Amino acid sequence: MHDSLSRVSRPVTAVLLGGGMAATFDIVYAFVRNAGFGKTPVWVLQSVATGFLGLDAFERGIPGATLGLVSHYAILFVAAFVYLLAANRIPALRTRALACGATFGVLVYLFMNFVVLPLSAFPFTLSYTPMRLLEGFVSHALFVGIPIAIAIRWLAYPGNRTYST
Repeated sequence: MHDSLSRVSRPVTAVLLGGGMAATFDIVYAFVRNAGFGKTPVWVLQSVATGFLGLDAFERGIPGATLGLVSHYAILFVAAFVYLLAANRIPALRTRALACGATFGVLVYLFMNFVVLPLSAFPFTLSYTPMRLLEGFVSHALFVGIPIAIAIRWLAYPGNRTYST
């Protein structure tokens, strides 16, 4: 019984820890980056909620910000779960956590910006200059993909604890 519980709880813990770390690092990065443009953390979270509510998210106050925070964490828990599922099938995702995690972070950025945002109620038009893309790729590689990959590797696959790129 204990062995089967451990087989289930380690991957669940990996998804929760990896997704939680990624969500925290990413949202703190967004807070700091947007503070340079005079935007508050509440505004940043409301801007996340615009995916569901459009511009009305900014009229919802703290409930709009809360929706943004919850949806941000939910998205990254799902991303961590997707990485876990892929790692079950692709051994390199378990053995090359840094390189694969960085690549995964870039893929998350591309998926969110070029699939999810256009399909959502997000009310802004974003321009993707080469510098903006590079910043998005680097930040998502470091703050999203690598934390997820390391958490999955260390907790879901404890036999793969040596690092290789």
